Amino acid sequence: MTVPPEELELAAAFPPAERDRWREMVKGVLRKSGAAGEDTPLEEIEGLLTRESYDGVPVAALYTRDDAPSGRPGLAPYVREVRPEGEGIAGWDVRQRHAHPDPAVTRAAVLADLENGATSVWLRLGEGGLPITGLTEALRGVLLDLAPVVLDAGAATGAAADAFLSLVTERGNAADAAGNLGADPLGLAARTGTPGSMDEAAALAVRCAREFPKLRAIVADGTPYHDAGGGDAEELGAVVAAGVAYLRALTGAGLSVDEAFGQIEFRLAVNAGQFASIAKLRAARRLWARVAEVSGAADGTAARVHAVTSSAMMTRRDPWVNMLRTTIATFAAGVGGADAVTVQPFDARLGLPDDFARRIARNTQTLLLEESSLARVVDPAGGSWYAESLTEGLAQAAWAWFTEIEKAGGLAAALESGLVADRLATTWARRRKDIARRRAPLTGVSEFPNLAETLPQRDPAPRPPGGGLPAVTYAQDFEALRDRSDAHAEATGAPPKVFLATLGPIAVHTARASFAANLFQAGGIETVSGAPEEFGTSGATVACLCTSDRLYEERAAEAARVLHDAGAVKVWLAGKGTYEGVDAHVYAGCDAIEVLETTLRDLGVNE
Repeated sequence: MTVPPEELELAAAFPPAERDRWREMVKGVLRKSGAAGEDTPLEEIEGLLTRESYDGVPVAALYTRDDAPSGRPGLAPYVREVRPEGEGIAGWDVRQRHAHPDPAVTRAAVLADLENGATSVWLRLGEGGLPITGLTEALRGVLLDLAPVVLDAGAATGAAADAFLSLVTERGNAADAAGNLGADPLGLAARTGTPGSMDEAAALAVRCAREFPKLRAIVADGTPYHDAGGGDAEELGAVVAAGVAYLRALTGAGLSVDEAFGQIEFRLAVNAGQFASIAKLRAARRLWARVAEVSGAADGTAARVHAVTSSAMMTRRDPWVNMLRTTIATFAAGVGGADAVTVQPFDARLGLPDDFARRIARNTQTLLLEESSLARVVDPAGGSWYAESLTEGLAQAAWAWFTEIEKAGGLAAALESGLVADRLATTWARRRKDIARRRAPLTGVSEFPNLAETLPQRDPAPRPPGGGLPAVTYAQDFEALRDRSDAHAEATGAPPKVFLATLGPIAVHTARASFAANLFQAGGIETVSGAPEEFGTSGATVACLCTSDRLYEERAAEAARVLHDAGAVKVWLAGKGTYEGVDAHVYAGCDAIEVLETTLRDLGVNE
């Protein structure tokens, strides 16, 4: 029995919370910053604090019980996980990916994973991975009745599936082998520009349904759309469109609606945007439940979701920070109710992972499952007004995109016409602008870079075929500038350098000097500091003035003259004031990429 708040002695000591009272208090703060005026209506206050995601989903500053939970766990629309209350504790499937071209090396890595916490295997086969002829050797010693195997063979899916099913049959595991054959003809079209065979995928699904009851045949992979810079709703809308296309093909090949639903698994990216990733997985189940409803599928047909930590968020520079990114993403996957989770090793952008990187990736999941007991709570996000509202908003935006794709003739037609590519490119341009202006900071890259780092050496990873949607990374523009600076340092024996001309005592100039140093170092540019009179002996040809606004008024023009007289080709100022002799400005929200490109040109660093 819930006791009303007014009957609790502690609660009774406080006045009831009122939204307008909260708005009045917020308005007082916003007036001081100039964001609101005395005559700003209270009903407009929340709008001043509301922002939109890249998918146009509003993110408010305050949520209330009006943003109600969506049903009970285990019941349609399956927003709140698939397991109903009281069904027991069952963690997610810890799925590790392998793509080493040497079957013996892959076999050793697979066995090490399975012996130390992994519960299933994901193999990239064919071009960009393990040769199909090495599949038997790679799985030697793997108990196929205990460890599910997921294939990812792209254009070679048919051959890889035949090889795997033959191996399963030879070992007598047809009734017990689980996993997924990885047929995804539309995902192949997204990645390479060339679609796979829908008939082949449907035939594999029929074969699994008839001969291998625990195997699935189809993956609706959303990562190509995420990797192209798309938003969460765009990824969701695309995979739902793919799923619907596969349902049509599978039922057309003779499977019942329920059998067709049972053959499809979804693969979605999760990143360090914790709440958005949680909402994405919850929204995926809601969307697929709606498809099941209109398709006439039986109750209990919930989406099976495989969450993979984002490739786009991973960095080459300061790669150890990737461990933190993937930990947050894995947490979000667990809270969001993923059925299987793959953590990319922290060195994934550098090449083939080593044993340590694979161990850390594996143990990230073990820690969350065993030490944090994350799987012991059914739907941890359930009842969070923010999470529930974000889930619903994301589902609505994704459904709108899905229906737009369907009106264009389906996902295959939308990919061929460029509709999908254009939509994703627009979203990527917005995100890229935010990254350039450091509104979307990347620790170790755009913020707090380590110019003295020594990157670990890795063997080159096989490159999967491209030709379809672009594969972008959030750090790519900053990392390209770092590469230019490193090449210059190797060619000349010294890194490019900017002189920070500090004015006044340390307490006055430190904040802006630190800001400027952080910005220039994000492009691989070394910074040295001192008084303007020391510029001539610094070895730099570009300078940046750093101090308080008050001292700028008194000394900026003279300091700029001193710097120019000493040979400075450009004088930046950390701030926004206009002063004689100052050529340009760096400030919070400026286009850091443009600043760094300009500075490298001024320093004579070749592209």
